[in-house]
Amino acid sequence: MKQGIEIISTPHPPDEWEDLNSELHELRHATVGIAQHGVRLDIALVHSVPEFSRSYLQQLLEAGLVQVNARVVTKASHRVKVGDALAIELRPTPQSQAFIPQPMPLDIVYEDAHIVVLNKPAGLVVHPAPGNWSGTLLNGLLAYDRAFSLVPRAGIVHRLDKDTSGLMVVARTRLAMDYLVERIAAREVSRQYLAVAHQPWVESTKRTVEAAIGRDPRNRLRMAVVDLSHQSGKPAKTDFILLGNADEGCLVRCVLHTGRTHQIRVHMASLGHPLVADTVYGGKIVPAMGRQALHAVRLALAHPVSLETMVFHAPLPADLAGLLQAWGLHYDEKTGSE
Repeated sequence: MKQGIEIISTPHPPDEWEDLNSELHELRHATVGIAQHGVRLDIALVHSVPEFSRSYLQQLLEAGLVQVNARVVTKASHRVKVGDALAIELRPTPQSQAFIPQPMPLDIVYEDAHIVVLNKPAGLVVHPAPGNWSGTLLNGLLAYDRAFSLVPRAGIVHRLDKDTSGLMVVARTRLAMDYLVERIAAREVSRQYLAVAHQPWVESTKRTVEAAIGRDPRNRLRMAVVDLSHQSGKPAKTDFILLGNADEGCLVRCVLHTGRTHQIRVHMASLGHPLVADTVYGGKIVPAMGRQALHAVRLALAHPVSLETMVFHAPLPADLAGLLQAWGLHYDEKTGSE
């Protein structure tokens, strides 16, 4: 027996993810040699099919697509023995299909050779992640223009939550992406949101919340305002400007100075004004609104090449406009005021 792994393969091994994403799949067989005796199964698999990543092969394990001596084994830590017969079924996993083009309608507000500004609808996930490996904005961008496949993360430089609607800028080139990342880090990209929250606003018409945000120690699926002397987190700052009050709640403009996960939602909840329909942070669903009432209404930035100042506005989506009407609140999209 040879040292290491002896491999018997079908004659046409896939050499690109694109081939894996076909309807066909491939079965590989291998025998564990002396050199691999006692190693973890996932490491043995890397030697069996070296053209695929260890991460991908671990996904196959979890999916029950690997057999040792004709028995399905799902634990990557399983130790193999010399002479073990391995069978690996190579097929697409959700993760392997995450970065494939998927045509979808995109509401393009502006585009040129360097950037695209779009109006993201509520319900669209921005980037593939567990539970949403396909049908994301990233997949749509890859289908919209091949240029997005040539830049990291398809040019996505900032995100909106799945159920937040509104404006995003995406880089079409690596030069534009590096510039935008730097400007966002320097807080030179202005992002403003409209939020409708529960309870009438009784504070001063303008209020700044400067409170660190980290994982909620009582619920790891949520974020929370934290004390950095006792918990891990990052500084966060948001300005809130009252635009209108109603018996049921308030319309507020939110200006981000930092970009933490769920920042506006957490800061508003900390003020006693959870966003309408934001059930994660105490909001309640109302007839006119089935998702968190948050909309990225204004985006301002310097163009990465011309350095020209560019300002974009997004119209109110139908559900948010319906909520304002139901509560007797008014927003002038031309002036950005109540």
